Amino acid sequence: MRGPTSVSPEVRARVEKAARELNFAVSRQASSLVTGRTGVMAVLMPTLDSWFMGSALSSLGPLLRGAGMELTVYVVPHLAERAAFFERLPARRNADALLVFCFDLTEEETARLDDLAMPVVYISQHVEGRPSVYVDDVAGACGATRHPINLGHRRIAFAHTTNARGFSFSSRERLLGYRQALAEAGIPLDDDLVVTTPPRDKRGTTQAIGRLLSLREPPTAVFAEQDELAASVISTLRAVQVEVPERISVLGFDDQLMAEWLDLSTVAQSPSDMGRAAAELALELLNDPEADRGRHIVLPTHLIPRGTTAPPPAPQGGRGGGREGGSEDRRG
Repeated sequence: MRGPTSVSPEVRARVEKAARELNFAVSRQASSLVTGRTGVMAVLMPTLDSWFMGSALSSLGPLLRGAGMELTVYVVPHLAERAAFFERLPARRNADALLVFCFDLTEEETARLDDLAMPVVYISQHVEGRPSVYVDDVAGACGATRHPINLGHRRIAFAHTTNARGFSFSSRERLLGYRQALAEAGIPLDDDLVVTTPPRDKRGTTQAIGRLLSLREPPTAVFAEQDELAASVISTLRAVQVEVPERISVLGFDDQLMAEWLDLSTVAQSPSDMGRAAAELALELLNDPEADRGRHIVLPTHLIPRGTTAPPPAPQGGRGGGREGGSEDRRG
């Protein structure tokens, strides 16, 4: 049943036929007593309720089945579940490797995972000295911000979420990339143009956009750290008759399916590729004692320009028209 080459094809066929007739299945628990392995790869994540997590998980199944492994998922959405996981470390005896998605781990939590004595691969984050798979959020956000700058925008806002479970690492990196692009272009940083909102909170988004629209010089573009937030920004602007992109351009980050439906300019990343690369790295660490235990894999991002970004509106009251032209008419 384990496929040794010492068994003849005829004997193998008879054994497999008998196994089918008896509905026999190999016991992983029994096999682990011989091999020292469970045949299971575990995943630790803060939530299942996200496009990123769903896309990444969907890529793991076929790859692990091809390697003869199963998948176990640990979801720790709240502090109590998180504390319990790191206290008990249930993956210790129930998996051969662990993939850790999108967590801002404390030093103590990282040290606990080091104690597992199994390959632990970090996804969508880079952890020094430990195998990690991620995109360069700083570079991706910097390129995204350059897009409206190159269109002529100088008042560019950045909208991000607070208290997002496990995602604040990416949020910080994208804010850094936004600021880096402004500095490169010689555009002064304005903290009033950086707004925060709770995740998936329509009222919070409305309040954040209200703060931007009430500025003496409102932005002509908004860069949202995620496509979902960008969609909420667009909805809020259109509700108050602010045209996108004629008055305010909007772009996001992710390139979810909704981005194409909304014709949203965004930065594309592939969580499916990230999940596959992480699983392949974990298998390599399992099967090759000489493999690099601190290897980092950085996947690319791509700017996808679409219909929600355009050059900024022409200044009102400029030379040769507007208020000056009107006052001359009245004097005449």
